[in-house]
Amino acid sequence: MALTAGHAQHDLAESLAPALTLRQILAVSDADPIGDLELDYGTPAGGTELREILAEQHGVSPDSIIVTAGGMHAIFLVAMMTCGPGDRALLTVPAFPVAEAALDAAGAVVDYVGQSFAEGYVLRLEEFQAKLTSRTRLVYIATPQNPSGVSISQGLVAALSEAMLEICPTAVLLVDETYRTATYGTPSPASVATLAPNVVATSSVSKLHGAAGLRIGWVIAQEPRLRDQLLHGKYTTILSCSPLDEALASRVLASDAVRARQVEHLRVTRKITEGWVGEHRPLIDWIPPDGGGLCCIRLDPTAFDLRAVERFHVLLSELGCRVAPGPWFGDEAHVFRLGFGYLSPNDLTAALTTVSAVLNKSVSQ
Repeated sequence: MALTAGHAQHDLAESLAPALTLRQILAVSDADPIGDLELDYGTPAGGTELREILAEQHGVSPDSIIVTAGGMHAIFLVAMMTCGPGDRALLTVPAFPVAEAALDAAGAVVDYVGQSFAEGYVLRLEEFQAKLTSRTRLVYIATPQNPSGVSISQGLVAALSEAMLEICPTAVLLVDETYRTATYGTPSPASVATLAPNVVATSSVSKLHGAAGLRIGWVIAQEPRLRDQLLHGKYTTILSCSPLDEALASRVLASDAVRARQVEHLRVTRKITEGWVGEHRPLIDWIPPDGGGLCCIRLDPTAFDLRAVERFHVLLSELGCRVAPGPWFGDEAHVFRLGFGYLSPNDLTAALTTVSAVLNKSVSQ
């Protein structure tokens, strides 16, 4: 790690050729400092500029932040550093499938706390506490959740943290905040990164910012020992992120115009989706999302038997339209995730028109 943590004046320990600058391979304006960016190894923790921007936005020290290759890398790092074979981990479902894959890869025995469409995907503290054990080492939650877009209040996150300190004091509460700033024009809730030492927060530029191709995420760990473990874990998996990706992510995160444009897009497309749902009740219903460009919609079980549900997905596919089936996330078959944030308003409207036609053709016969 010492080879990449800083630069010596006369570095005779390195094993590579001179680093190219971006200006040497692209036509970059002489006035743009990004042209002087060297395409060298980055540092294990991540670029200083990017971590300082993130620190200001989360109310933490830059030293508590580790830049990762997207949010998925952050989840895997935390799982690997906190869980070993036979340890227990707790997952709320439905959930982002990669979260469960990370726990499985670490060898953890996974326990589940179920949330349902019928109850608005509300997380119950008493059900959560009942699933904790003295062997629990990691708990994963997301707020807003994927696939529902439903938020967990900061007060409830604090209560979950306190329950863990009583039952499994060495466990880590990993809070995925990927959609935290993906609101619809209202102020973003504060990050939970400073809530308690056992709380670790992660996010990325992949969702709201529309920069998934940069593969930049981050994990914020206030506890020094865990932070050091995560830093070593990153170094031994990818060494560093791309300095170019980090530089571009810094520009994305520092731009108020980028965020304002994306938030306005989500506000418009959410409204389109809300109107569409209203037009098709009682065949479908939804849980209005608190954030993100996604929501859960349920086909009315009285109108769609399981064959009709299958027919719905088949007909959609034949028309070149795709939604995400609920079972992908551990949800019921009648539920599907609809992503309303990816397409333009016109394309979203056209896609929803296709879904409308399929709904009427798919009902139980």
